[in-house]
Amino acid sequence: MESVPLPLANPLIPIQASDCSQAIHRAPAERLDAPAPLRLWHLTSLDAPTVAVAWSLAFAWAAGAHLPLWAPVLLALGTWSVYIGDRTLDAHSALRAGNTEALRDRHFFHWRHRRALLPVAAIAAAAAACIIFKLMPALVRERDSIVGAAALAYFSGVHAPRRPRWIAPLLTKEFFVGTIFTAGCIVPALTRCAAAALWPTLLTAGFFAAVAWLNCHAIERWESGAPQRIQRAGVVIASAGLLLALVLAPSHVRSAWLVVAASLAALLLALLDRRRQRLTPMALRACADLVLLTPLVLLMR
Repeated sequence: MESVPLPLANPLIPIQASDCSQAIHRAPAERLDAPAPLRLWHLTSLDAPTVAVAWSLAFAWAAGAHLPLWAPVLLALGTWSVYIGDRTLDAHSALRAGNTEALRDRHFFHWRHRRALLPVAAIAAAAAACIIFKLMPALVRERDSIVGAAALAYFSGVHAPRRPRWIAPLLTKEFFVGTIFTAGCIVPALTRCAAAALWPTLLTAGFFAAVAWLNCHAIERWESGAPQRIQRAGVVIASAGLLLALVLAPSHVRSAWLVVAASLAALLLALLDRRRQRLTPMALRACADLVLLTPLVLLMR
């Protein structure tokens, strides 16, 4: 195809019509977007309770413990209400400070639909409270109160106008979210597992906490546009998980398989980081939680 000169007095470089076409097709539309159900799953904060329930059931499966139906229901309701509140508070704080650059699609979604989401979160929290006081045994309630106190400390620290001094620079939001999230997932299994399954369950939970931190850290890196990549961290964590699985395999096969599932999630996060330029921000963020559902393969066996 012939070149078309620029309509200037002294054109320097002719522009090919084919170049124009290629430039148009190189627009951001070239990135893969998440399907509508996956976007809705993420925007409505249903991703966090889904992952929490999956890992809670997986921990119980690995420990040989039986969870009553109300246990995963309580975890789902509590997690959902907390995440709706967290994202709404994040949106409120950023909008009040005029810092809209810090907000993402999920924050705008929660703020735009806060009149519907906040009452739903309140109903979910009330239903969770009813389960706690009506169905949960007193001993389990006392142990779960530790996780509740930790979550309250997190909210008071992160959403306070001035961050308290007890939050050290290394104790980031990603650290707190990963630790508290793991604690909420593991407590139902810990209170019901046999003594022999206690230490492998704790080891598996510790490894999942590292994967949960990686998930939060990757999201923070991606959304802040930081040049630091997390591929190496993902590979290192996955390699450590495979070694841990080899240690657990002779005597605790189920825990070993669960560690392998967590290692696979870490590798998938590293792969997402490698391919992040090919996905829209929405697809990247939703897939970061989707890859944490690897234990479902074990639960469906």
